[in-house]
Amino acid sequence: MSVELVEVVRSGFRECVHRGSLIVLDPRGEVLISLGEVHTPIYPRSSNKPLQATALLRQGFVPRTTAELAIATASHEGESEHVELVEDLLDEYGFDETDLQCPPDLPGNELARAEVLASGRPPRTVYMNCSGKHAAMLAACAASDWDPRSYLDPAHPLQEAVVDTVLDLAGDVEDTELGIDGCGLPIVPLPLFNLATAYARLVTAAPDTPERAVADALRAHPFLISGTGKDDVRLMTAVPGLMCKAGADGIHAGALPDGTAFAFKIDDGHERARLPLTAALLHRLGGGWSEELATLASPPVLGGGMRVGTVRAIPGVF
Repeated sequence: MSVELVEVVRSGFRECVHRGSLIVLDPRGEVLISLGEVHTPIYPRSSNKPLQATALLRQGFVPRTTAELAIATASHEGESEHVELVEDLLDEYGFDETDLQCPPDLPGNELARAEVLASGRPPRTVYMNCSGKHAAMLAACAASDWDPRSYLDPAHPLQEAVVDTVLDLAGDVEDTELGIDGCGLPIVPLPLFNLATAYARLVTAAPDTPERAVADALRAHPFLISGTGKDDVRLMTAVPGLMCKAGADGIHAGALPDGTAFAFKIDDGHERARLPLTAALLHRLGGGWSEELATLASPPVLGGGMRVGTVRAIPGVF
């Protein structure tokens, strides 16, 4: 069963709660906190992207910069810096936007979206938040001389390599029936325990390995993997050394430099529970209690432009 993790309090009354499951592993990989269904496979959505990017490096993708590697793991907001990196990556390997097989979209960032709409421009595949991952998959196909036209196919050698890498990093997983993610790519199901295990392995990997390269790229470029005001950039700015990656449907996973790792899923998929829960959890794990982290752990509920409540981890839940 899942448990109550986050509550919304308005004007002194408990308005609602968000239930879910959460796992925390210590640096030895032992369970520190376990709440809810942490051994039941879920689709981690974009929280799988660092694991997928590791597979691309293992298959010959050679980014020119850490920024290019970061955009390969991104759920970006379609801001200009994101789009330019995706376009440059495509061009480097002889592709263009028409080769991307993710769906066209408008930028997620409000200002960037308004600029596109005001200019009368249509949705584009490079604006889609997974376009960096798709561009990097095309690059890996070029590096391995694989057909780039069928890279979405679960039977494509690249996708088979991705599955092998995800399971290698995550450990023993019984149910590996693939799903299809929102961007059209196969997604490997993982229990929260195994997702946290994989994140710990990325941050504690030896230097000059694909795993460590991915972890370092995320930590060096939190804006590129997310965007202005998004959870990951705010959290990694507040807690130096943290590597984390959000996924759709209320999923979050991360790890500290010593290998302490966490993963959780909010049952109702609501994103407002993610930031306060992660911030409070990081404080509990010794991430410090800076003013910035304290603010993230208690985002306001507004009424008439004034703070009338808060969203917070339920006191004493862990």
